[in-house]
Amino acid sequence: MNYSRIAVGAVLISMSIAAPVCADTSKVILPMKAGAEGQVTASSSQVTTALSTSGLTVTIQPGADNYPGINIKPRGASWDLSAFGHVEARITNTGAKPISIALRVDNDGNWQDNPWNTESITIDPGKSGTAKTIFGYAYGLKPGYALKPNAIVNMVIFTGKSDEAQSFRIESITAAGPAGEAPPVAPGDVRVKPKDGSLLNADTTIDSNGLQTAPDNSGGLRVTLPASATEQSLSIKPRQGRWDLRDFTEVKARLRNESKAPISPRMRLDSNGGQSDWVTGASIAPGATAEIAVPFAGITPANLNKQGTGSRITSDAVSAFTITVDGTAVERSFRVIAIAADTPKPALPAWPGKRPPVNGEWVKTLDDEFDGTSLNKSIWSIYGDNYWDKQTHWSKDDVILGGGVVKLRYEKKTGFNNDDPAQKPSDYAAGYLHTYDKWTQRYGYFEARMKLPSSPGLWPAFWMMPDRGDKADPQWKRQDTANGGMEFDIMEHLTRWGGHRYNIAMHYDGYGKDHKNLGSDKIYIQPDKDGFITCGLLWTPGSAVYYANGREVLRWIDPRISNVPAMLMFTLPMGGWDNSPLDDNKLPDDFTIDYVRVWQRKDLSKLP
Repeated sequence: MNYSRIAVGAVLISMSIAAPVCADTSKVILPMKAGAEGQVTASSSQVTTALSTSGLTVTIQPGADNYPGINIKPRGASWDLSAFGHVEARITNTGAKPISIALRVDNDGNWQDNPWNTESITIDPGKSGTAKTIFGYAYGLKPGYALKPNAIVNMVIFTGKSDEAQSFRIESITAAGPAGEAPPVAPGDVRVKPKDGSLLNADTTIDSNGLQTAPDNSGGLRVTLPASATEQSLSIKPRQGRWDLRDFTEVKARLRNESKAPISPRMRLDSNGGQSDWVTGASIAPGATAEIAVPFAGITPANLNKQGTGSRITSDAVSAFTITVDGTAVERSFRVIAIAADTPKPALPAWPGKRPPVNGEWVKTLDDEFDGTSLNKSIWSIYGDNYWDKQTHWSKDDVILGGGVVKLRYEKKTGFNNDDPAQKPSDYAAGYLHTYDKWTQRYGYFEARMKLPSSPGLWPAFWMMPDRGDKADPQWKRQDTANGGMEFDIMEHLTRWGGHRYNIAMHYDGYGKDHKNLGSDKIYIQPDKDGFITCGLLWTPGSAVYYANGREVLRWIDPRISNVPAMLMFTLPMGGWDNSPLDDNKLPDDFTIDYVRVWQRKDLSKLP
């Protein structure tokens, strides 16, 4: 796909330019005539098929199969659909109730790699619809597996488990669309990166809510508030879609009071994730100018014991900036001089890296500056299983020590997990650090200073898992997050979020049907002048309090907080639940760790 940057007003918008349509506009995958039955097999005994001139009717009886349907095979080894962009199936629901039908297109390969693309459609009884699977995309038109269109070995059309009979008729299955096709972008999914962070420009709209507004010659906005007993407001919005403000940590507004009475404005941001806290500026005297900042981080840290605390802003999907002013008995006016996103330098307190954030008799129990020429193997291991993406292998070559830091590198390099030729090969290599079987601690303050990678699709994390010791073997019992254990995700980052946002989470009661988790994926932080962030966990009996650059960002007070010793981990797989696809052209990239420091409070070390 080709891309062009087109200026619209004062904003740059990315627009896709479709590849030329191929000469053959479509290709029949399954001809609806005698002989086609040989290409079709039922996926379970619940499924029967019947071919007629109007199409292939599929009938599914109730049963235990979760995904009943049919497989469609090519007449040769594979289909070469490289001249096309998608496969589509025209389907009619011949049953009595709405039905959800999915169309999956498969490459050959390892099942764990999920080598397919899938899309679904819901069709009402008696109605028809088209299931369309675009190569390289999955449910909801999200980027998915990089399907090879020239090597498609199977197609599957299936429904979900049901306690009633289902039936549908497939009237056609064809390949169509241009090679390299991209899905259409819905208006609400458009993301606009404002030039220089300015949110007040030719490509924004003003929802004045009945107020009088007029642009001025300097690019600002003049606002007149009539005499009113009620609060009055206006909202500044992108003309289309949402603002992408991932490169920033707050929005600042500069106002000048042009009336004869003081004004006290309040401001907030709206986004797909929710609203920011209201920020109330100081009263602005007549003729005076003031600047008010609305941070993405919550003004009140997230407290999982109290609803409505912490940040709710998704910085890549900001929909509005709202200003409100209390009503008065006289008309007033003010000028919005500028509204712009910003990334102010962080004001770090003096204590991070030197001591825990609270008073007490503390003893340092781990302090690794990574200043030597080799890793301290009495603390750290670099090998282990990859439970997370199944596509990356850990290698000693990607744990790089030097310059007072250790770098976990992610690169495109074929090799074997743990550098062991007896293990399965994969095409990506990464560094891995953990203290399993070497170092654990129950309770204390745990802190690391880190620089995050920026390449799309990476998933760096600093976290802790239970380690009950070798007497608790096998490993799943030793590291069970049930029975008092807990996973602490101190810093978990998806590079799609940009360098200012990360996740904190706690997982407990196992990973099965009783699994529970809570935390926040909207922790906002500004790296220091060297590009590093400092993240920590204060873990005491019944309490977990998290810090970002010395600022409390989340806490949970509960008897269920873990009481089991835990190990430390630094991981760098690809993927995650809300990430961009991996971009090989941006590799290699590094997750850099400057130091790891842990303290223990003396009285906690004596607990049974």
